[in-house]
Amino acid sequence: MPSSSPSSSPSARRSFATVGVVVAVVAVAIATTTMVACDPAVSPTTTTTVPATTSITTVKPTTTVKPTTTTTPVTGNVVDKTHLPIGDGKYSSTAAKQGYIYSCQSSFNGGGASSKGPWFNSDGTTYDSTKKGEVDGSVSWPNQLTTSVSGTTRTFTGNDLPNHTTGKFPIASSDSDVYPYDRNPNAIASQALSVKIPAAPTVAAKPTCIRGEVGILLSGAALFDALDAGGRDAVAWEAQDHCEGHPQNTGVYHYHSLTTCIADPGTGQSALLGYAYDGFGIYGMRGEDGKELTNADLDECHGRTSPVMWDGKLVTMYHYVATREYPYTVGCFKGTPSQNSFSG
Repeated sequence: MPSSSPSSSPSARRSFATVGVVVAVVAVAIATTTMVACDPAVSPTTTTTVPATTSITTVKPTTTVKPTTTTTPVTGNVVDKTHLPIGDGKYSSTAAKQGYIYSCQSSFNGGGASSKGPWFNSDGTTYDSTKKGEVDGSVSWPNQLTTSVSGTTRTFTGNDLPNHTTGKFPIASSDSDVYPYDRNPNAIASQALSVKIPAAPTVAAKPTCIRGEVGILLSGAALFDALDAGGRDAVAWEAQDHCEGHPQNTGVYHYHSLTTCIADPGTGQSALLGYAYDGFGIYGMRGEDGKELTNADLDECHGRTSPVMWDGKLVTMYHYVATREYPYTVGCFKGTPSQNSFSG
């Protein structure tokens, strides 16, 4: 049996159930409603466009991470964006495995997109990410995100509304690029976000399985794992907007992969773009030599050990890496995760 997160409802994963590992070092006081998967449908509500008023406060951390001494080598593989392998069925509930999700679920209730979009290739095993439809619209939101470090804890508070524009949800019937394949009826809504994670994470004795939420990106919105409600590749199947996000049934706006709406400029090591619930950073696609990383460069949790900028210092440490390939970001927790969730 897998080492698992705290128990939560296995309902349809359009909402991707709350990560559930209870850890002594952290606690979250926000979940008044247990998240359910991205599907079932709720009555459509109206999304209102409001001016963006981003509020971000950063408190300089007082703790540092002890460097490790091993750097993971890079293979130099190249990913074809027009033939990305579909991740359907690539999950295990018994053990962590490279290129898979180590899931706390062993079965899925279905839901999500109703049919394949035209971006699925005829070979039946790949999809063309350059042809995938996206949800129409450009809606702004009053983003709020505050980060701070106190002692051994890094804290995020906010409203889960991103600091970038989103598509218009629910998906309109006139949105012909995606509506015939995924009729997401949910509207984006403000959440009570309070995330507490280890400020100085350490690698655990063994990986921990994941379920639904896996972290938070610096846009202020949630990061979910790569699975949809049916245990399929959510990035390949589900309709997302121009920033790779969409809401689930309680209005939580989230991503299943790295958003392109967080800047990662330069030609060297990618920047820190978010945090997993075990405290380790999530970085962009480039390694320290500037080459784009692939699954072959990463371990069973989709991470590696190499020099990265961490709390203002260059540190050799474990971290997760975003890739174009499934499972895209976090495949399992390498450290000890906290229990975090969102409530409207």
